[in-house]
Amino acid sequence: MRVCSYRQCGFPGQSDGDLLNRFLPLAAIPRSSDERTSIVRLIGRGEDKDTANSMRITGKSNRVTESVPALERAVLILEFLGKSRTGQTISQLARNLALPKSSVHRTALTLERCGFLYLDRETGHYRLGLHLFGLANMALEGLNLREQAAHFLHKLMERTGLTVHMAVLEHDEAVLIEKVQPSGALKVATWVGKHVDLHCTALGKVLLAYRSEPEIDDLIKKHGLLRHNENTIGSARKLKENLALVRKLGYALDDEEEELGIRCLGAPIFDSQSRVVAAVSLSGTTSQMEPEQLGILTEQVRNTARAISDQLGGSAKA
Repeated sequence: MRVCSYRQCGFPGQSDGDLLNRFLPLAAIPRSSDERTSIVRLIGRGEDKDTANSMRITGKSNRVTESVPALERAVLILEFLGKSRTGQTISQLARNLALPKSSVHRTALTLERCGFLYLDRETGHYRLGLHLFGLANMALEGLNLREQAAHFLHKLMERTGLTVHMAVLEHDEAVLIEKVQPSGALKVATWVGKHVDLHCTALGKVLLAYRSEPEIDDLIKKHGLLRHNENTIGSARKLKENLALVRKLGYALDDEEEELGIRCLGAPIFDSQSRVVAAVSLSGTTSQMEPEQLGILTEQVRNTARAISDQLGGSAKA
């Protein structure tokens, strides 16, 4: 994903002082598009600060929540283009939104550089960019994943009597987003929101295995390979061999690598674009997950991952 820096996404030809002068102390972004349009037009026409600030909204403490006019304009342009089938030129946007053409041009250029707008250079029409759709899809997946997986996670817990976890890779770290634990079972010291290691947990290895080679190298360099005990993988070479096996078999095993006496099995969850968006795992003590039981437990966790993948419109790899 391309992330633009402050300078890359800044307004060309403007100093830091110029930018700061644009950040008038307005209210938080109004809820309605009409309110937002009114405020932005005041600023765009060069109305004085007091006139614009007269539209601010205060909380119970009467403290003003500031907003950024440049961002208000960007939101207005995005919303307007979202309703346009063929896109709009700079002149059309300026006319329809009653904003200065120069302001619209700078804002549209910034949004294009960041991937939020697409410019058809033959017609000069701006349309919503694919990066915006990508963010929307990720937001929907994030909201729906736990809800769509809940039934399958509970079924897996009921069939096995073991603790079930689901995790995602967020900001280059594996984070638990769901935990289902049978009542009366030995409590596993985990919780929703906990970060787990990538190199020595079943969930972490699954999430890491399906990244590109450069990404894997970067993540290893960033996080290191903390050694928890004699079973923990301690070299990048061995870890990459293990990850290759994960991709080949379609599951990962944590055989007391993070905590002595604890085993885990994990499998990948795929989305509609065949990307691994999460991982599901079974966790238990070595007596609960003895070697002769691992075969059937592996199939159960893989079947669950496959069912969730199907629910997301994806398909788990064999």
